Amino acid sequence: MSTDARARTAAYLSRFFPVHDLGDDDDIFEQGYVSSVFGMQLVAFVEREFGVTVGEEDMDLEHFRTLRALDTFVARKLAARAGV
Repeated sequence: MSTDARARTAAYLSRFFPVHDLGDDDDIFEQGYVSSVFGMQLVAFVEREFGVTVGEEDMDLEHFRTLRALDTFVARKLAARAGV
């Protein structure tokens, strides 16, 4: 897992639920931390923070459920943007 991307995402999420130290595989939807509105805020954060575009085809909860899933998603988007 990319330490920088994971740390940046964890820091963002901790602003909204600071009492829980999220593990890489904690499902933030299942644990009730994320509403549909917050889900859209999370998408906006990913776009702004990492400079990637989250298209309609990317709007799959599996990409956003956990820190590990978010990190994998961001890494894939960054690699695609770089042409790797």
